[in-house]
Amino acid sequence: MSDPDISVVICAYTEDRWEDILAAVSSVRAQSRPAVETLLVVDHNSVLLDRLAREFKEVDEVRVLANAGVRGLSAGRNTGIAASRGAVVAFLDDDAVAERDWLRHLAAGFADPRVMAVGGRTLPIWASGRRPAWFPEEFDWVVGCTYRGLPRGRARVRNVLGGNASFRRTAFDAAGGFATGIGRDGDKRPLGCEETELCIRLSRVRPDAVLLIDDRAVIHHRVPAARERFGYFRTRSYAEGLSKALVARSVGTGKGLETERRYTTRVLPAGVARGLGDALLARPGGAGRAGAIVAGVLTAAGGYLVGSVRARRGNVTFAATPIEEGAA
Repeated sequence: MSDPDISVVICAYTEDRWEDILAAVSSVRAQSRPAVETLLVVDHNSVLLDRLAREFKEVDEVRVLANAGVRGLSAGRNTGIAASRGAVVAFLDDDAVAERDWLRHLAAGFADPRVMAVGGRTLPIWASGRRPAWFPEEFDWVVGCTYRGLPRGRARVRNVLGGNASFRRTAFDAAGGFATGIGRDGDKRPLGCEETELCIRLSRVRPDAVLLIDDRAVIHHRVPAARERFGYFRTRSYAEGLSKALVARSVGTGKGLETERRYTTRVLPAGVARGLGDALLARPGGAGRAGAIVAGVLTAAGGYLVGSVRARRGNVTFAATPIEEGAA
């Protein structure tokens, strides 16, 4: 199969990340395997939209668009998908930079026509310069990064992680776009799982679909100081529980929690044991990591229970959005 054209979508919402946005775009433009275009989708921020439009006015391969849907990351991504022209659409967070061969490794996965999505490896850039001693690698998803427990190399997975992912366009034709009502919307709790729900929905309508991660497709994701604190860790864990309840409501608990069961019964207990072992050996942060894992599990479980009750009462809604070409 020929090497597919790839469009890259970067969703942005705040001027506070101005330098990060420019760095993200620069990393795409420097790829060893060029993208056909980069689409910057701005989420209901006219000042940022105008500023980015001026910044990239003379750059043909960069297009600046306004989110054409409701506020939030899902609708922003759907706007980018609709406006893109590549056979594959890749997504990069606005506060991340891609390594030079990122797109080359993502593209390689699509040589198999069964492959509908390929994700990569996301490494944290800690604002303090290094990982907080108490912060367990098993919970790096809290800060949008690849976490301990995911398979290494190139491997088949249930879902890719949205900040470093690519999808064949026909995946959206088959399953629709990202569901609104799941994930971040700029103002509320740091929700997530919109890519999980999409991937499970895709696998339902295309049972033959293969979804991969390739840890050679590396990006580096900035973690601000506020997200290095335990308060954010707890808030994000709770929000993940809320999000998982929405996913389970959409696709059922079987698929919705399939990966999470292995994670909570095998990966996390091993992490607690490792942390306690480090504590016994007087290694810094061991007890803190063990305690954070336990706290994270309990907090996420609480969020899941609350989210499940809300879902049963009909207090939450979301919808998968059909993608219409040229809608932006």
